[in-house]
Amino acid sequence: MMAKQYAKQFKLDAVHYYSEHKDLELKGCAKNLGISYQTLSRWKKELNESGDIHHRGSGNYRSDLAKENARPKRELRNTQDALDI
Repeated sequence: MMAKQYAKQFKLDAVHYYSEHKDLELKGCAKNLGISYQTLSRWKKELNESGDIHHRGSGNYRSDLAKENARPKRELRNTQDALDI
């Protein structure tokens, strides 16, 4: 089973939700958001330590530029494959 991936904005919103509802504690906030408290704790720690939350997105590209550059390369490869048939 693959790990569930969450959008960066969801992660930021989840940490913000916790900061505004500390009376629910970490487990209560995580339960309300439908995530594990370990996940929420990791996102909170990451945001506190680095000021941002890491998010790779689908495709596991190193940057948005790398993802953008991969598309024409993939299209060219697909076209070449189609011509070889």
